[in-house]
Amino acid sequence: MASPKTRRADPGLTPDRLEAAYRQMLLIRRFEEKAGQLYGMGQIGGFCHLYIGQEAVVVGVQMALGEGDQVITSYRDHGHMLATGMEPRGVMAELTGRAAGYSRGKGGSMHMFSREKNFFGGHGIVGAQVSLGTGLAFANRYRNNAQVAVTYMGEGAANQGQVYESFNLAALMKLPCLYVIENNRYGMGTSVERATASRNLSQNGSPWGIPGKQVDGMNVQSVHAAAAEAVAHCRAGEGPYILEMLTYRYRGHSMSDPAKYRTREEVQAMREQHDAIEQARQALLAAGRSEDQLKAIENEAKRIAQDAADFAVTAPEPDAAELWTDVLVEAGAP
Repeated sequence: MASPKTRRADPGLTPDRLEAAYRQMLLIRRFEEKAGQLYGMGQIGGFCHLYIGQEAVVVGVQMALGEGDQVITSYRDHGHMLATGMEPRGVMAELTGRAAGYSRGKGGSMHMFSREKNFFGGHGIVGAQVSLGTGLAFANRYRNNAQVAVTYMGEGAANQGQVYESFNLAALMKLPCLYVIENNRYGMGTSVERATASRNLSQNGSPWGIPGKQVDGMNVQSVHAAAAEAVAHCRAGEGPYILEMLTYRYRGHSMSDPAKYRTREEVQAMREQHDAIEQARQALLAAGRSEDQLKAIENEAKRIAQDAADFAVTAPEPDAAELWTDVLVEAGAP
């Protein structure tokens, strides 16, 4: 194992960094709203799981990472792509199945990747990404590169057997893997209270001695502070860490879900009392940013989302020959 890096106190989100987080969260929300519109127009096919409401989680975590750290997640992945620096045009083009998409139009909403940005995919099989993310952490340890693999999952995936197998291996070998459980309170239609006996998912790794913490996932500053601590733990060679982000999705599980298992009043209360973007906006106003400055950031997010949508519905579709690319790798002679 590489010699651990010296731990330094994270400076937290200064007003400038908070503004950057606000800008990123707004971009994700406006992008997702536009994706929802395109889905309704029939421009996006298949499944489409929006990240609206959960923006603070990925933005706060991403701002605690360093160069070379990896990210892998599940199918609610558009926000993660944008937070890692993937281009909005390329992400939206993949949603509409265009050749300019990150997976050349063949992956769609749930399956696009960017090796350049160390984004190892959205994954459609519940919990599948957890063992793969643990594998990324194993590779980091094997290569002695002091990099951290961040593996996102939902609270529903936290009950999958391979998750606990991954916890065991990560703890046994002290792998630099940060497991982020995005607990948005509902699976496909079942509340977390009806689906799991655990009332603190951050402690699900306790049989293997994995430390964990519950975090207000609707506050980007709280997310960032917890992520910085967890990443430092992993990078220092002390093994895996679990963060349970208590968050909330405003839309249904996917675009086809009317979300009748919860009340409108519940959703509205979350929007009015706990919205991550509004909390960041108020903090920025208190720090001296003007309404005009914040409005300019809002307008820019809208412009980028609209540009991505315009590009995604006019870009060329893949050539039929693409059906045969990237489906088979023939092993060469040693």
